Amino acid sequence: MTRTTILITGASSGLGAEMARQFASKGRDLALCARRIDRLEELRAELLAVHPSIRIAVRALDVNDHRAVSRVFGELDDELGGLDRIVVNAGLGKGAVIGTGKPEANLETAQTNFVGALAQVEAAMELFRARGAGHLVLVSSMSAVRGLPKAQTAYSASKAAVSAIGEGLSAELSRSPISVTTVLPGYIRTPINEKVAKTPLMADTVTGVRSMVKAIEREPRRAVVPGWPWRPIDLALRVLPTGLTGRFL
Repeated sequence: MTRTTILITGASSGLGAEMARQFASKGRDLALCARRIDRLEELRAELLAVHPSIRIAVRALDVNDHRAVSRVFGELDDELGGLDRIVVNAGLGKGAVIGTGKPEANLETAQTNFVGALAQVEAAMELFRARGAGHLVLVSSMSAVRGLPKAQTAYSASKAAVSAIGEGLSAELSRSPISVTTVLPGYIRTPINEKVAKTPLMADTVTGVRSMVKAIEREPRRAVVPGWPWRPIDLALRVLPTGLTGRFL
């Protein structure tokens, strides 16, 4: 099934902005949300200059303002005549070693990545249940497969929670016209990890997001991307002793 009208949160930069570019190149209408409306307006102008036939609506949105999430999703649904795919992408990569007196980063990450994602899922599923169709996409992370140590622990836990939402909804809706896909990206270069040391496992943004978009279009329940080397790593993370898993991510 071709989804023609796609909402993406966290679309002002990184994975979200590149997903917008790649879906625009396929002729899809877009609803783009992020806290930085100025960047969304710049992205909208960029995309319409290349793809003048598509429609693009933008809204400022902080996913931690849960009432605003429902309102904005509803407005965009009305403006574009019905959203048929919603990509829950907005997130943070902050973190600190737990118990070192710096809880703010971990709490903010947990609030945005899990509670903010849940608020988006609630708003999206309300729209999809009302019309009996739609495709919900949850952007999790390979760090969700196993709990990671040190400054990555809270981030890993928040993304594991996102994956659990996807798994639960996939099971519930397996016989319905509503599809749910959980995407687990490996290392893809974005502003969140631009300070991370170079690694052969890191994909550039365009290549990494291309693998995400290709997987999203297939609408599987779960997609590990890019396939190489992350599918073998996914399998390894599931069986290796805990003491070794931190070496992979």
